[in-house]
Amino acid sequence: MKYTLLFFLLFLPLSRTKAQTITCSPLDRQAVQTKIDETQGLEQPDFGQTLVAVGKTFLKTPYVAKTLEIGNTETLVINLQGLDCTTFVENVLTFSLMLKEDKTTFDDFTRTLETIRYKDGDLDGYASRLHYFSEWIANNTEKGLIEDITGEIGGNQITKDINFMSEHRDLYPFLADDTNFEKIKTSENFLNSQPICVLAQDEIANNEHLIQSGDIIALATSINGLDVTHTGIATREADGRIHLLHASTGSMEVEVSEKPLAEYLKKIKGNTGIMVARPL
Repeated sequence: MKYTLLFFLLFLPLSRTKAQTITCSPLDRQAVQTKIDETQGLEQPDFGQTLVAVGKTFLKTPYVAKTLEIGNTETLVINLQGLDCTTFVENVLTFSLMLKEDKTTFDDFTRTLETIRYKDGDLDGYASRLHYFSEWIANNTEKGLIEDITGEIGGNQITKDINFMSEHRDLYPFLADDTNFEKIKTSENFLNSQPICVLAQDEIANNEHLIQSGDIIALATSINGLDVTHTGIATREADGRIHLLHASTGSMEVEVSEKPLAEYLKKIKGNTGIMVARPL
């Protein structure tokens, strides 16, 4: 199924000491308010259950890749009409945090999304975006928004050279700029100095009982230079098993995986296991 996205751009100042811009269509600005209204009353005593409830309001939303790669400079892109796996997780976490903190305005949304998407919560150019998901997990752990629990549920530390973006510069239009390129290489060098923890694919079934609904799941990969290929949210379904709530490249929409996570991953080429982060 093909989708056409009409995108009218608005450039608005964010409420930050350093004025930034957002990219948002009138349709998406209305969609944010509609989603705020739609999610009222979904907060659960368990925050993970809140994430699942909010995440399921996005079911059937089209999968659209590279929605953040817009224009010539980095802006806070707001797009609820089409989501990739990372922007799905970011938006679900944003709306869930807003529920938890009783925030209900468009400005609340933009501030929260910026906090999640960028290093130390500050949009400061292309390289400030948390491009590698292992860094996304580490930086949002430092912010106190999530906790990397992979080690606690049976994961082991691994080391791997992370350099996919710099080695495939031609795939990223923003990296045509030498300053952006050098900053990304600096980020990669930092990541290469830090081990990451991965729960191996063949250990997931044995440790599935330790994963909770609402945990953020990142799919680790054997692809050279890359840490994670996909991400989503754990949800324990009626069969008692953990499934993946995610923006799927298979169905091309937000869905709950038909198979439990442990079985679902077996069909993913190059998958080596998962990283698991628990929202706080």
